[in-house]
Amino acid sequence: MSNNQNTMNDDDIRLLFETVKIARAAKASGNHPFGALLADKDGNILIKQGNEAFTQGHLCAHAETLLLFKAVKEYSPEFLSTCSLYSSVEPCVMCTGALYWSQVGRLVYGLSEQDLLSLTGNHSENPTFSLSSREVLLHGQKTITVIGPTTDTQLIEAIVQDHKGFWK
Repeated sequence: MSNNQNTMNDDDIRLLFETVKIARAAKASGNHPFGALLADKDGNILIKQGNEAFTQGHLCAHAETLLLFKAVKEYSPEFLSTCSLYSSVEPCVMCTGALYWSQVGRLVYGLSEQDLLSLTGNHSENPTFSLSSREVLLHGQKTITVIGPTTDTQLIEAIVQDHKGFWK
């Protein structure tokens, strides 16, 4: 189940801008321009992770999934339930599944999966699903708060800029 709530606070916007920096670093290292971070309930950044599809040599190395694999090794499920996953772009079905199983209680994202599709088209390295994270989480047995996409125009422009021209 997802708890639909679209109100982002100033900390959420600040942390989403951090995911843009992470995505840019991933892109600079030859990977896809996606970034994620895990923050505690006070907004302190615990883990940062960019996409590593080419660094690791497979397309399953999404930023969110890699981050969540690290998080479950480092923190208890009880602690993770109080944390938030921030992602520059709405997590795909695989990453949303990892979010569900990790016990992280909150998701905040910048750009929607549908808006990403308009930037990537049918690119073979990003065959985007037409399935939102909210829809995936509605079929689960626990409530995860989902906030996004952002309406902050500067943030949207920053995220879109990293994808424009990338998916040729």
